[in-house]
Amino acid sequence: MNAYAAPQFADIETYLDSQLKKSLLRFITCGSVDDGKSTLIGRLLYESKMIFDDQLASLKNESKKFGTQGEEIDFALLVDGLAAEREQGITIDVAYRFFSTDRRKFIVADTPGHEQYTRNMATGASTADLAIVMIDARKGVLTQTRRHSFIVSLLGIKHVVLCINKMDLVDYDKAVYDKILKDYRDFAADFGFESVQAIPVSALAGDNVVTNSDRTPWYDGPPLMEYLDTVEIRAEDQDKAFRMPVQWVSRPNLDFRGFAGQIVSGRIRPGESVRALPSGRSSKVASIVSYSGDLDEGVEGQSITLTLEDEIDISRGDVLCADQAPAEVSDQFQSTILWMSDSAMLPGRSYVMKIGARECQMQVTEQRYRVDVNTRAHEAAKTLNLNEIGVCNIALDREIAFDAYGDNRRMGGFIIIDRMTNETVGMGLINFALRRASNIHRQSLDVSKELRASMKGQKPVILWFTGLSGAGKSTVANIVEKRLAAMGKHTYTLDGDNVRHGLNHDLGFTDADRVENIRRVGEVSKLMVDAGLIVLVSFISPFRAERRIVRQMVEDGEFWEVFVDAPLEVAESRDVKGLYKKARAGEIKNFTGIDSPYEAPLEPEVHLETDKLSPEDGADRVIAMLQQAGVLSS
Repeated sequence: MNAYAAPQFADIETYLDSQLKKSLLRFITCGSVDDGKSTLIGRLLYESKMIFDDQLASLKNESKKFGTQGEEIDFALLVDGLAAEREQGITIDVAYRFFSTDRRKFIVADTPGHEQYTRNMATGASTADLAIVMIDARKGVLTQTRRHSFIVSLLGIKHVVLCINKMDLVDYDKAVYDKILKDYRDFAADFGFESVQAIPVSALAGDNVVTNSDRTPWYDGPPLMEYLDTVEIRAEDQDKAFRMPVQWVSRPNLDFRGFAGQIVSGRIRPGESVRALPSGRSSKVASIVSYSGDLDEGVEGQSITLTLEDEIDISRGDVLCADQAPAEVSDQFQSTILWMSDSAMLPGRSYVMKIGARECQMQVTEQRYRVDVNTRAHEAAKTLNLNEIGVCNIALDREIAFDAYGDNRRMGGFIIIDRMTNETVGMGLINFALRRASNIHRQSLDVSKELRASMKGQKPVILWFTGLSGAGKSTVANIVEKRLAAMGKHTYTLDGDNVRHGLNHDLGFTDADRVENIRRVGEVSKLMVDAGLIVLVSFISPFRAERRIVRQMVEDGEFWEVFVDAPLEVAESRDVKGLYKKARAGEIKNFTGIDSPYEAPLEPEVHLETDKLSPEDGADRVIAMLQQAGVLSS
């Protein structure tokens, strides 16, 4: 029927062999909502004869029920498989489809155009070699077009096909095409794309999709399918230094110990020297084991198991590298982050980073700037909100092996996971390691925390009083400290109001400032514990995540969460400062309990219901539990 009809083969083996010899191109379609991305892919699948007869019959029936083209086939339904997608006529999830021609194999990711699903678009782009950027000829370059193009450039895609779609709705006007092409080239001039091929198309009518259309005689370039078939994508990863993140340590018996993973760049042969990172230990490859037997060489893209000549302690998440060209190792980086959660990114909050097979705790230590996707201007910002892109400094709880994302996409890309919900909330690209990460080291001290505590006749501990404003935190903490002082104990109280007059005078009451407030107080509390003191901290500290961070800063048993619990109406009735009244009137913003949430402790060491207990009785309970736990005697 056309030049891209599927070739016929005598048997399945011949067909499979022909497929193995073809090159593979992974590409995405992206752009604003309703630009025709799904329709275009459906048209490509149809024209390449990758639709079975029963699928075609089903598509015709579905088109009558859900389609938008009357009695005609709605090709978008081939990839919009979710019920919500068909009902709304939009793409929500990423749909991956395989098709092939007699020249090349393709895996295409149909990504959503809606702003709220930008995270799905970025997911599809992370493994693509080429991007088809769709633009509705009636609307021109939109904000989402700019955002998607920016993300495409960030993720290292060098080849773009600019499909100016729905030309049939503008009477195939060349002037419209020329203006959109100029606008796009002006915007994307500094993105580093190696090629931008513009094609005027009508995905619905098939113009310039498979063959050149008579309706655009002024266009002398290739149709889309021909361009996809012939565009040259350089396979640079095989020429890079060897990298293989270890996904699994294989130990089926006492005589075999191998390290399984996928080679993400380079090649390796038996006898070559490799280095395990972050430990830095080296050995030589004894064998390369695969499903079909031992190999003479492993190359990028293969999943293999390496055995080594020496016994080296290597675990899941470590990286095997070429010994003479190893990856870098660090625990602090400058990174570019795309935030993908409705909840804002908060510097100082603890998240989980997953890079390769390695998971570690991560904090954003500094939000350097946010990028305006329309102008690419650098804007000052303390946080990142949904779909915003920024450059941040991050710190990890351990060293990891990495390459800058610009040098190796698989070694420099990571995702960010919320520790409470396990939701993927962001993705990031490592730009470079911060220099201070390699030249700052902890100083070994001869006088230990244990010696300081024994001199004081006590065990160091943080008593962290948390609760609503007016619950009685400072009152109870003050009584506890007076009683400890009377017992000859060495204490210090960090009160929220007092600290904000000094150490944290530069912080406000936004969620981001509250997180930084608690982070600083946690670091000071940790130093005081190291000095052997009993530290009483009286802060609202509304977020569980930040209280958990402080708990993890010190050893087990050195953090006591004291929940000073009073119902909101009781705390509000004790409002001697008039803060609740001002918050109700809108004079104070981000006030905990009114327009900012308070996350109550789930399992506090001490729970004081101050609407039922007097402050003195609450203090007695804290002292009794300290004595029971042996904190007051060493």
